[in-house]
Formats: sequence, C-alpha cells, structure tokens
Amino acid sequence: MNFPQVALFDLDGTLLDSAPDFLATVNRMRASRGISPMRLESLRPFVSRGSRAMLGAAFAEVEQEAREAWVAEFLEIYRGEIGRHGLPFAGVEDMLRALENAGTRWGIVTNKPEYLARDILPPLGWDARSAVLIGGDTTAEHKPHPLPLLEAMQRLGVSADDCVYVGDDERDIIAARAAGMRSIAALWGYRRDEENPATWGADAACESPSELRDAARWP
Repeated sequence: MNFPQVALFDLDGTLLDSAPDFLATVNRMRASRGISPMRLESLRPFVSRGSRAMLGAAFAEVEQEAREAWVAEFLEIYRGEIGRHGLPFAGVEDMLRALENAGTRWGIVTNKPEYLARDILPPLGWDARSAVLIGGDTTAEHKPHPLPLLEAMQRLGVSADDCVYVGDDERDIIAARAAGMRSIAALWGYRRDEENPATWGADAACESPSELRDAARWP
C-alpha cells in the first residue's frame, strides 16, 4: 500500500483544534453584551460549520438577521485570537511528517476565509510545508461545491485519482465525491450528536490522525 501523491485536508476540526480560539472570540462578544461565558463543549460541535453557525450557538436567542450583522465583528475579534489557544490535534504533526517522508505533498482546502487561514500557518511552520492553500473565498464557490478542490488540483498539476481529501464534515465528503476524489472522514473532528459519518459516503474513516501514518489506511 502507498500513500497518495497528494493529501488534501480541511483545517478546523481536521488538522487544527481551533475551537478554543473560537471560544475566546464568542466569549469576548458575549462579555461585551453582558452575557456570561459559553462553555467549550457547547460550541465545539458548531466549529466546522463556520462563523454563522457559531454565532447561532453563542446567541441562540438573537434573531438571525441581527446575528448576520455581527459576522464582521466575529471575524475581527477572531483574527486577534488566532493561534493563542488552539493547537494541532494530537498525532497531526507525526502524520504530516510521515506523508512528507513518503514524498506525498499535502495541502489545505478550507471554508475559512483565505486571509485568516494564512494567518494560522506561519506559527505552526505550515506555510513552508503546505503545497497549496485554498480558502472559502479563494474561488467563486466553497464546499460542498467541488470548485475549491478542483482549484487545488489545478494548482498542483494533478488529477483527482492522485488525491485524497480528509475532512470532519459531511460537506467535505460531498465536495470530494463531486470532484471525483477519494475521501476520508476524520472522526476526531467537530460534529453534532445527531450527525452520523457512516452515512456520508466517505471511502474510509479514521478515529485519530495517528492512524493515517499507516499507508494502508489511505483509500
């Protein structure tokens, strides 16, 4: 068994446990509105769903239209909290080194705005190691549309058969399938209790990043 030529990853909930950074963000917003802090376990299931989902969880009593006006504030505060609390999931660095040692290129395709994703990479040393970075606003569409994955393939000069995409959300698996790419469901990531990854249609599933040090676990 061999590692793929290219391994592409979602960011939040797959490579990076960024929930603590987002918790600090929403709690600063709650404090400014005289609301008590939110607990991490209440926010964690919504992190992979983006800023609007997290605002919905943090301010469920506020109308959606009002919350929409807070997205820019959320992103501004979050930019100041990036990397201050979150860390790569246990086993991620060993997995990435195993890929690199095998000659596999790896990259990131995320729905996070590209400028925020780029802020995260240098402190982790990933800016010099990641072969490609596609953000949620890099292309005209974002996941579950396949366009971000197609853009990553084009930039790397590879075909879908050469790539595997790893993500912790059903949208990741939908996007990979639409791009003609194999996929792995990252079961260590963020999801709500009612979500069942077995129904997503991924080609494989793994409980921890450490499992992906083994080439046999890659479809």
